[in-house]
Amino acid sequence: MASENGQCTVVAGCQWGDEGKGKIVDVLAQDVDVVARYQGGANAGHTVQVGERAFILHQIPSGILHPGKRCLIGNGVVLDVLQFFEEYDALAARGIELDGRVGVSARAHLLLPYHKALDRASEDRATQKIGTTGRGIGPAYEEKAGRRGVRVADLCCRERVEERVREGLGRALEFIAAGGDDLQRDVRRSLEAGERLLPLATDTGAEITEALATGKRVLLEGAQGTALDLDHGTYPFVTSSNTTAGGAGTGVGVGPTAIDAVVGVVKAYTTRVGNGPLPTGFDPEMDRHVRDLGDEYGATTGRPRRCGWFDAVLARYSARVNGLTALAVTKLDVLDTLPEIAIATEYSTDRGGSTSNFPADTWSLETVSPRYETLPGWRSDTSGAKRLADLPRNARAYLDRIEELTGAPITMVSVGTRRNQVVRI
Repeated sequence: MASENGQCTVVAGCQWGDEGKGKIVDVLAQDVDVVARYQGGANAGHTVQVGERAFILHQIPSGILHPGKRCLIGNGVVLDVLQFFEEYDALAARGIELDGRVGVSARAHLLLPYHKALDRASEDRATQKIGTTGRGIGPAYEEKAGRRGVRVADLCCRERVEERVREGLGRALEFIAAGGDDLQRDVRRSLEAGERLLPLATDTGAEITEALATGKRVLLEGAQGTALDLDHGTYPFVTSSNTTAGGAGTGVGVGPTAIDAVVGVVKAYTTRVGNGPLPTGFDPEMDRHVRDLGDEYGATTGRPRRCGWFDAVLARYSARVNGLTALAVTKLDVLDTLPEIAIATEYSTDRGGSTSNFPADTWSLETVSPRYETLPGWRSDTSGAKRLADLPRNARAYLDRIEELTGAPITMVSVGTRRNQVVRI
């Protein structure tokens, strides 16, 4: 059964990432005690607007922007040490109190500079480009699965770390065949920075279990989205970890019975960065228009995101895979000026049939034709809405239809970038 005292909630992306999870976590973090990140690495980018200040967080959970919240990085994360401390020090320089508030799982694996070099080299040589961020995520998880990785706990033993790193660097140089001196220098910098990790090392599972047992509230934060999940996404155009709610317990060290609720996050439309199919993608002119309206550029890479209509086939699949108990819809305000809004309810296949299920065969997504329902737009400003009743009737009808098609109740709607631009339902 679920935890008897505290409350544990997972926040998971339900599209191809970039759904606005950072803002939703930031809003929900006001009412919790602990926020923990359960997978991914520095390839994530969560943008949070606090007053006039924007914060882009890559590895440290969004809850860090709320005073007094304990923020944990779970064992499921591959930690880029240099980038982590750049982020850590930048937050401190901007007046964010960090002492005693950040913990890193002793079981988390380190992402080292040679992982990044391998990532870029592999993508350069590939005939089928994945569209990787080049941040070393895939190679770091490959070493983890191959039982050759370096964990935070290993930093206690210098000889062990040096042996593992020497072997890892040697394997990388065999593949890269250039830039060895620079890599060795950057590896040394990473290991020196790694010494700063030891005082932050913790058992995230034990911390979370104790917090729940004493009546505290815990938020587990994912990165990327369901369609980028290694098992359930559009393989091979996916990330290298389990982004779905099922990966949350594994990624922080608690059992599935500790989780009480799962909040899925979707944009009011669909976006994708990197390679791979986007069935509901706009034509080029509409793509540029919505991208400009929504400022759709990657927080980590700055790459333009491809945009499309809301894909209810994917969202319904995500609701099932994640076991959603609630849905948060972001960027509703981006659609304010559009005369009509379309929702893809099913796909027509190249064999003349139709399906309402999201296919396992990624290549078939290149050939499907979405079947759309068209709803009237609301042509009015939603950015000042505070209650559901403040939203235009057509906007409420659009949200109602998303609820019907996904089977998940909408409990939050974001209508702008600021913290207070959220309608709680």
